[in-house]
Amino acid sequence: MLTTSNGSPDPLLRLRRVTKQYATPSGPFTALRALDLEVRAGELVAVVGKSGSGKSTLLNLLAGIDRATSGEIIVAGTPVHALPESALAAWRGRAVGIVFQSFQLLPTLTAAENVILPMDFLGARPAKARRAHALALLAQVGIAEQADKLPSALSAGQQQRAAIARAIANDPPLVLADEPTGNLDSATADAVLAVFAALVARGTTVVMVTHERDVSRFASRTIALADGALVPDAVAGAPSGAPREVAHA
Repeated sequence: MLTTSNGSPDPLLRLRRVTKQYATPSGPFTALRALDLEVRAGELVAVVGKSGSGKSTLLNLLAGIDRATSGEIIVAGTPVHALPESALAAWRGRAVGIVFQSFQLLPTLTAAENVILPMDFLGARPAKARRAHALALLAQVGIAEQADKLPSALSAGQQQRAAIARAIANDPPLVLADEPTGNLDSATADAVLAVFAALVARGTTVVMVTHERDVSRFASRTIALADGALVPDAVAGAPSGAPREVAHA
């Protein structure tokens, strides 16, 4: 665990005065405005807001997919804003797992092979051990029996579970999820959110962008963005109870 000089836990994720501007034909567009944010290890933070509020921009900056115009972004002690382009991909492979709304599983690979792929890219685990680890992760998200099926043979919920297993293949401290339940029915969405809650219970930190505000029973905190800035006092308390599992998702 990261600690400060006085021994208290250090945030896993820290943003200081982060601004992101894009050039447009009508002039600069500010997607994020001097954003300050801290997320501690083991939190599940839901980021809500209308389309265009800056939610996806925030996730792209945290993942090192895009660069901030100004400000500091520190993830697990690494100043992401200062990393050279040549180091970003390797850092992302170690430190961040990403889950997309549209799953983005490779259609010609089985569920297990999709999970193995980031292990192959990083090379941090012995090659002979990668399939066993992939099977263990698929079991962790509840679809071990689907390991050797192609994505086209899986339900939407099963594909999203496989995508989550792929995101945590290299044991990243941070998982970023962009509208992970957007293509799912409500029962399947609850089951997928329960998988994220289980990851958090094991110590993984999850930052999830969503249009849905009814996530308080799964999230440690909910923060709202509007016009690229945090909405004051838009913080939800801890969920009142454990998330419920939903079968056959």
